[in-house]
Amino acid sequence: MELFGREAELARITHFLESVRDGGDVRMLRGEPGIGKSALSNAAANLAAEAGMRVLRASGSEFEADISYSVLNQLLLPLYREIQRQPPGLRDALNVALGFGPGAPPAVLLVCNAALSLLSAVARKKPVLVLVDDVQWVDRPSAVVLGFIARRVQGNPIGVVASSRTGTESFFDRRGLTEIVVQPLEREAAARFVDARYPMMPPQVRQRLLDLAQGNPLALVELPTTLTDTATPGSDVVALNDRLQAVFAARVGGLPDATRRLLLLATFEGSGEIRVLRGIAGLADLAPAERAQLVQVDDATGRLVFRHPLIQSALVAMSTHAERREAHLDIAAALPGDWERRAWHLAAAAADPDESIAAMLDEAARRVMQRGDVLGAVSALVRAAELSASAESRARRLAEAAYLGAEGGGAGADLSTLLANAHTTNLGPSGALHAANAAALLMINGDGDVQTAHRLLAGAIETGRHGWRGDDPALDEALHTLLLLSWYAGTPEHWAVFHRALDRLTPGPSDILAVMSKTFPDPVRTGAAAKPALDALFATLTDEDDLTRVQRIGTASVYVDRLAEFRDSAWHLVRQGRDGAAPRRQLGALMHLCLDGYLTGRWDEADELAKEAQKVCGEAGLPFLTWYFLFNRANIAAGRGLTNEAYALADEITRWALPRGVAGAVAIAHYPRTLAAAADGDYQSAYLHATAISPAGVLAPYVPIAMWAMLDLVEAALRTGRTAEAQAHAEAIRTADVAAISPRMALIQCGIDALVGDDEESGNRLEEMLRSPAAERWLFEASRIRLAYAEKLRRGKAFARAREHLLSAQTGFTAMGAEPWLARTVQELRATGYRPAIADGPGLAALTTQELEIARLAASGLSNKQIAERLFLSHRTVGAHLYRIFPKLGISSRAGLRDALSARGLTP
Repeated sequence: MELFGREAELARITHFLESVRDGGDVRMLRGEPGIGKSALSNAAANLAAEAGMRVLRASGSEFEADISYSVLNQLLLPLYREIQRQPPGLRDALNVALGFGPGAPPAVLLVCNAALSLLSAVARKKPVLVLVDDVQWVDRPSAVVLGFIARRVQGNPIGVVASSRTGTESFFDRRGLTEIVVQPLEREAAARFVDARYPMMPPQVRQRLLDLAQGNPLALVELPTTLTDTATPGSDVVALNDRLQAVFAARVGGLPDATRRLLLLATFEGSGEIRVLRGIAGLADLAPAERAQLVQVDDATGRLVFRHPLIQSALVAMSTHAERREAHLDIAAALPGDWERRAWHLAAAAADPDESIAAMLDEAARRVMQRGDVLGAVSALVRAAELSASAESRARRLAEAAYLGAEGGGAGADLSTLLANAHTTNLGPSGALHAANAAALLMINGDGDVQTAHRLLAGAIETGRHGWRGDDPALDEALHTLLLLSWYAGTPEHWAVFHRALDRLTPGPSDILAVMSKTFPDPVRTGAAAKPALDALFATLTDEDDLTRVQRIGTASVYVDRLAEFRDSAWHLVRQGRDGAAPRRQLGALMHLCLDGYLTGRWDEADELAKEAQKVCGEAGLPFLTWYFLFNRANIAAGRGLTNEAYALADEITRWALPRGVAGAVAIAHYPRTLAAAADGDYQSAYLHATAISPAGVLAPYVPIAMWAMLDLVEAALRTGRTAEAQAHAEAIRTADVAAISPRMALIQCGIDALVGDDEESGNRLEEMLRSPAAERWLFEASRIRLAYAEKLRRGKAFARAREHLLSAQTGFTAMGAEPWLARTVQELRATGYRPAIADGPGLAALTTQELEIARLAASGLSNKQIAERLFLSHRTVGAHLYRIFPKLGISSRAGLRDALSARGLTP
């Protein structure tokens, strides 16, 4: 089939296949649904087959993502005979992992090496092309193996092409891989496609189709049946994906009930194997779906293939609960020999506790463990616990899940041994809680997802025999961990679980837990009320010997802006960590120092500490905590105008957090993006990122980073003509009385009121606030507020007042090296008519000795980096000095340095 408008892509595929023959290559295809990723993969497969290459294909399934190694099984099943000819260790590892035979559980790295060795052996006979579609739905163990292979194909005639939808993430690590974004068809190519497929289409309908499809090939094929000569009012604003989903829903809805049922079975079954489907329901009812071109049967492979995953989404969306349940039961009945898949289908159909299904999941967990997928076994046991018929069974399964999670979470030998010993005894209430607590932490510090960790720990707390005593140390520790897991998960539903448990404590929670439950989850609504209790905690810091308690006081301080009072304690923890104490406390203290350093303008220090922390995370086996420090580095990069770096760091957070369900980190990553867009003057993007954190007019619950983005949202709204949205957000801030939380929040609220209001009173309040110590402490935000307010004053012809604020802002931005805002401030100063006084003689320009030396070196043509190396400074410090030098010499850039120095008798 001809691919219209894809000549360049086909040429790249041909070149790619040549590079595969020459020693291996990898490509990552990304694109919107229907854009043609599968068509290009098919073209690559055909060209590879014609060139004598062996093609291996697999596809992720949304409804099989919990089945361990399911995609790797698809991929390597055609190589079953070659697997049996591999060396015994590698052969056994693949046989066990792929479910081909029994054996000891293989380590993940052994499976990775076995799969790579197998492909290398096959490729020595003929080059191999590996094609994996819908990577966003590949199960975790398979994704790990595929990522391992993709990074090691060099030197072997092996090619890997993986495709996924844009806007999605997965456990497949694509960093460093060559990525191709599949673009829509050009208008001319789309027109040729339509003319070839629909030669009799009326011109008006053809024009509308081209407009609506936006170059999306799937839309060009599917939309014509829905179009008429006359458009429905408002219909053209429907999103393309929604329109396509509606098209498929209509076509699915027109099928006979028996056919829809068969397609629903195929969707949930996942493998698409005809022999399996025939055993479930027969294939007599498939013909209407084939005639409607919703599915096709590949006779060569014996598989049923949906034309597009959107069809499966439409099927599930249109089905009833009873239909879905019946489909899962039918599939389970047809899979007596596939214990794991059968158990999961029965679990999906279960609405109430069912001990028989829980027992099957128990057994499935053991079989999954035999394939080396510890986290898959934990997920199975957690689901088994939910379906258990008795509290005792539920507790036992959760404890076992805790044990397995600890074993698989990368723990040190001592902790693993402790949990193993606990598991072999009759766990008491405290032991079970400690085991679950440790397992939850180890899961997220390894490769576990937050959802399972939260469910595991919440279940252990719910079923524990602790009598809900607030003074129970094990229960208190577990609730502290549940608080953090709820923050990571970031949804009201997860927080509701935490608060329900907290409310059951008698006589109540411990002092720190009580404060943290108000200042950390939702400080907008509960932070101010906790200030007296937090004061009492700070009064104990000086004499506090419990370092865990010290660190938690710091955590309780973050969103109510009390970290300055914690700096000495934080440095104490950092120094202890550097001397060999527990790295987790050291990292917690580094988090607090980095956050405080960013907010108060200590950017050089914060950047260095964040890099130190990332190194500690790697060395200590605590990768989960890395994203905190990526966040700090991204903020500083954005503030200094290094926007590409800021976006890259934010994207790294999102890529890591999204597939693991760390919604708190996903939300936080929008903050440096907001700041970077503002630094570039792209206020449209700044507004979109700020409102992705919390909509205009709303301070979203359980999203405390929304407080940090308040000023950004309002300023971006004003600069993009969204006055009503800016006013709505300012009103929401006033209604919540954010100013009561901290002096920083009061400063921001005053600044926002002055920006959106026209009354003199709001300006006077801001002026008074800017004379307070808060303006000196919160340097970046105070300087930004001064700049934005001065711009408003200048527009109102209040030049003298504007200059006063701009000169203060200039000093603040210079100290931090916040170059984009500094440049804007200098430009705004000129607009007010400000001209610095410049004297005629040497030395009268008030340059310090160091400034004079830097000016001379810069005038001679040296870069900031070269000057820094010569003077033993950081390049950012050199930049900050230059921005202080320019106004003293009456220039705006280094281009004027030579003339300015020469005019004053200062030789460059």
